[in-house]
Amino acid sequence: MKNENENVSHDELMQQIRHPCHWEHPLVLVAEQSNEGLKAHCDGCGELLSAPCFTCIHCNYHLHKQCAKAPLYLPNHPLHPDCSGSGSLLRQRPYAFSRVYGCALCKEKRNMFFYKCDWCHFSIDIKCAQLSSSFKFSQLSEHDIHQHPLTFIESPMAIDVLKRLNYCWCHEPLTDDIYLCPDCPSFIIHKKCLDELPTKINHPSHHIHPLLLNYSDPSHHIHPLLLNYSDSYNSCNLCQKKHSRAFYGCSLCHFNVDVGCAWPRSIVEYKSRHQHPFTLFWRQDSFICDECGTEGNYISYICSTCSLMVHKDCTSLPRIIKFSRHHHCIFHKYFLKGLTRQDCKICFKEVRLERGSYSCIKQGCNYIVHVNCVLEDDELYEVIEDEKQCEDLYEKSMQSSIIRVIEVNEAGEAAMIQHFIHQHCLVLADKMEEEIDKKCDGCMLPISNIFYYCSECPFFLHKTCAEMPRIKQHWFRQSNATLNFDSFRWCQFCNRNFSGFFYNIEGYKGMCLRCAKVADIIKCEAHQHFLFFDFKYMEKCNGCGNRCWNGEFRCGKCRFAVDFGCLALPHSALHKIDEHKLKLTYHDDKEQSYCDICEQYRDPSLWYYSCSICDTSAHIECVLGQFPFLKDGVTYPFHYHNHHHALKFFRKVEGFPEFSRCRKFCQEEILKCEKSTCNYIVHNKYNCIEVTKLKLKAL
Repeated sequence: MKNENENVSHDELMQQIRHPCHWEHPLVLVAEQSNEGLKAHCDGCGELLSAPCFTCIHCNYHLHKQCAKAPLYLPNHPLHPDCSGSGSLLRQRPYAFSRVYGCALCKEKRNMFFYKCDWCHFSIDIKCAQLSSSFKFSQLSEHDIHQHPLTFIESPMAIDVLKRLNYCWCHEPLTDDIYLCPDCPSFIIHKKCLDELPTKINHPSHHIHPLLLNYSDPSHHIHPLLLNYSDSYNSCNLCQKKHSRAFYGCSLCHFNVDVGCAWPRSIVEYKSRHQHPFTLFWRQDSFICDECGTEGNYISYICSTCSLMVHKDCTSLPRIIKFSRHHHCIFHKYFLKGLTRQDCKICFKEVRLERGSYSCIKQGCNYIVHVNCVLEDDELYEVIEDEKQCEDLYEKSMQSSIIRVIEVNEAGEAAMIQHFIHQHCLVLADKMEEEIDKKCDGCMLPISNIFYYCSECPFFLHKTCAEMPRIKQHWFRQSNATLNFDSFRWCQFCNRNFSGFFYNIEGYKGMCLRCAKVADIIKCEAHQHFLFFDFKYMEKCNGCGNRCWNGEFRCGKCRFAVDFGCLALPHSALHKIDEHKLKLTYHDDKEQSYCDICEQYRDPSLWYYSCSICDTSAHIECVLGQFPFLKDGVTYPFHYHNHHHALKFFRKVEGFPEFSRCRKFCQEEILKCEKSTCNYIVHNKYNCIEVTKLKLKAL
């Protein structure tokens, strides 16, 4: 009998496709599996890879042929009737432009293909979407037990992903008729449980009175005495979370229990998370959880073998996670031996070594964080089920941008390289042959140390910029950042236009190389303590005085904070007002200070550039200009009003004496029409928003 692969044509063997979820490189068809096997997972469905499949020869990206050929548009789905006219588009987690909710069917949020509705938060994994034909859906139905309409699924035996879940209140496998809520990741219930829900229970957490079933929606009047309580009553006394529509309450004691907490599981066992089962233990006083180190009450679970007492939610904490703010995987430990006092690398408060925490097991790496700090934002970490994945993830996220090393010097350094950004070979040097002012084409900062240059064209790269990885795991997001090059771009982190290298981080237009080199924990000369990035901190920056709305680097011991834009500033800069380099300075003892360039008032509490030899000081923007990181001669990507030719950016414009509508001479940056016959200039100043057509005088 012939192998089915023998019938594969030569054209199919060489087939390449461009997939919208991996557009930067083509994917090549692999029709036959090698003897060693394809030891990788499909980035579409997450399953172990097998032939036929498509793979990227530039990076570690693979797709089963079935996943690569999956429809890019899902016109409708039974779980998504509200937006039936819009349909859903194929995406890949982590998704770039909005928060991604879990799959409407399996409730999981794995890094795989899913269909996403652009009009609402509905999403369904590609595997669950393919299963839709194997079971019966009914129409959505209203029920008092839940605030959203529920979907009935008849005997979902074919849904393997549901067999692993136990969200149902009876904690039995979800293999019988069920109701589920497409909007809520934690609401799945057997039909029989919903039909038999008791209206009154005696609960061990409240022995004094029975608890009555009630609904938080005021339109229901089953037990009116329990309805109009304060906001504190709207939270479950056991889990301290805001309860869903249904709850059991005691009107006399102002005590209530969410329906989900009314019947906690007596035994919880997750062998992949903890080697022993946890047993339910009711208590009326508070305790300190050995998993996360924070206080709990009423419901706790104990492991008698390990002498542990934990929250209900902490029984299933992941053992290994990949956190975006650390290069290695970090492991959960209940206590740490042989260490002195350690501070959390997120909040910089002390980590109690006798309590649960996450830490790095790599030798010499002392990274440690609180459990609640690292798990606070699920977009910043990924659960790792197998420890073998850790090294694969690290290697995948550190792909070199140097395609080939052509020569190596005596010190073992790469003396001649091929870089994927530039078409010519680059040669290593430690100084300029001529005293000329050249900037690195990667970061647009002056060349001052060891660098690579092109012998065929004026192209320069700092050695550190040339060695920046092509694909890296950036700490700002739990997704790979890809290195690219552009002549004119906007950095969403330092809020500046720039030329050169940038990283594409999903959900953002781009991060310039200067910002990409800033670590999440950094020591700044302007402050005596370490600074760490706080995503929620929105105070004024001590460097520029502006308020940042996307988080800031702040001190855990005082109110000092700075933004990306200030931390990415060059430490020194040249300007014609001084023969020496001006140094970035962080404080001024004078009560009244003035800028030596614009001769206007300068706030002494904000950062500035100064020369200690000449007693010169100036505003940062006066020294650097409006566009310090744009390369002269780059094409401006937008049209100015009714002028349809391309404009080019220039910084040195002393030869253009004409003035624009601001009535100032053109001695700042300008945009000039690239057509030699068109004398069109824009005086590119903040207060020059009008476009003026100027005639150039003969020079």
